[in-house]
Amino acid sequence: MFDLDKWQEIFSTIRRNKLRTFLTGFSVAWGIIMLVILLGSGYGLENGVKKEFSGDAVNYLSINGGLTTKAYKGMKPGTFVQLNNEDHQALMQTKGVTATSARSRIFGNSVLSYQNEYGSYDIFAVHPEYGEVESLKTFKGRYLNQTDIRESRKVVCIGKVVEQAIYKGKVEPVGTYLMVNGVPFLVIGVFDDPGGERDLSRVYIPATTAQQVFNRGNSIDNISLIMSGANEQTSIAAEEVVRQQLSARHKFDPTDQRAVFIFNTIKEYKKFLDLFWSIRLFIWIIGIGTIIAGIVGVSNIMMIVVKERTKEIGVRKALGASPWSIISLIMQEAVLITSVAGYTGLVIGVVLLELVGNAIKGVDYFANPEINLQVAIGATILLIFAGMIAGLVPARRAASVKPVEALRDE
Repeated sequence: MFDLDKWQEIFSTIRRNKLRTFLTGFSVAWGIIMLVILLGSGYGLENGVKKEFSGDAVNYLSINGGLTTKAYKGMKPGTFVQLNNEDHQALMQTKGVTATSARSRIFGNSVLSYQNEYGSYDIFAVHPEYGEVESLKTFKGRYLNQTDIRESRKVVCIGKVVEQAIYKGKVEPVGTYLMVNGVPFLVIGVFDDPGGERDLSRVYIPATTAQQVFNRGNSIDNISLIMSGANEQTSIAAEEVVRQQLSARHKFDPTDQRAVFIFNTIKEYKKFLDLFWSIRLFIWIIGIGTIIAGIVGVSNIMMIVVKERTKEIGVRKALGASPWSIISLIMQEAVLITSVAGYTGLVIGVVLLELVGNAIKGVDYFANPEINLQVAIGATILLIFAGMIAGLVPARRAASVKPVEALRDE
C-alpha cells in the first residue's frame, strides 16, 4: 500500500540536505549520461560504416588479375594474369556462387555526348548481375538484361549524375542515342546508387558489346562472384577453389598471393561486425563501471544518513516499528534518488545525442548516433535495481540498531 507519511518523511529529509542529495544524484546521472553517449556514439560509428558499405553488396568475391612473383612450370615471375571470358564461365560453377558478373573499364577518351553536350565519365562493360554488386536501383527505364548480353546490343544505362549533366532536364534520356566514345548507344535506363556521386558518374554497357565494339577480344578486368547466404567459412573455401582453378588455367603458383587478388567482402564485413561487437562490449563495461561508482556513492551517503538518524531510528523501534518499515524507508529513499537522477541523465544523454547527430550530418563513417528503446528500458530497470542494492546495506544496518543503544547515541 502507498504510505503517504513515509514519502513525506523522505521528501522532508531530501529538502533538509539539498546539496548532499544533488551531488549524490549527479554522480548517478553522470554515469548514465556517459553510458548513453558512449553507446550512441558506438552505434553512430556502426551506422556510418554500414552506410559506406551500402554502396556495394557485402556477399561477393571480387577477383582481379595481378603479376606473378614466383616461377612455376616454366613460367617466369612477372607474368601478368589476364582474366578472360573462359575464366568467367568456369568460375560460375564454384560451389556457393549464386550469380556472377565480369567487369571491364573502357579506357581512352571516355567521352559521352548528346547533341551539343559533352562530358568525360567512367564507362564500364558488365553483365546484368553487376547491378546486384553495386546495389543499383533503376528509376527510369530498365537495367541491362541477358538478351542485351546474348545479342551484343548497343545499349547503355546511365547514372543520375550523367543524366543531369548531359541532358540537363531538357530531354527524357530513355530512348535517345548517347555517343559513347564516338559510338551511338541507345539509352535504356537511368540508375541511382547509394555509393554516392562517384558511382553515379558511370555508365554501364553490355560486356559482350564492349568486347566487339572496342576491340577487347575476350579479355576482362574483373570477375565478381555473388554468394547469397554464404558465411565466412564458405566464402574462404570458395576463395581457395577460385585460386586453384585460375592457377591451373593460367599456370601460376597457387600460393602466389600476388598472381590474382581476391577481395572477400563477406570476410571483411564480418571483421567489421566483430569489431563493433567488441566496441559495444567495451562501452558497456566502461558505462556500467561509471554507474557502479555512482551507486557506491549513493550507498555511502545512505550510510551517513543512517548514522545521523540513529537516535530517530531507535525511537521508532522503541515505539514498535518493525525492521521492515525501517528497511523500506531507507531503500525507498535510495531508489528515489537513483531513479530520478538516472532518468534525468538518460533524457540529457538522448538530447545530447540528437544535438550531436544534427551537427555532424554528412560526416563519413559516422551517422545517426542513437540508442534503441530496449537499451533505454534496460537502463531504467538497471537503475531501479541498483538503487535497491545501494539502499540495502545501510537499510539492514538501520534495522539492526538496538533501541537502548540508539537512545544513548550522541
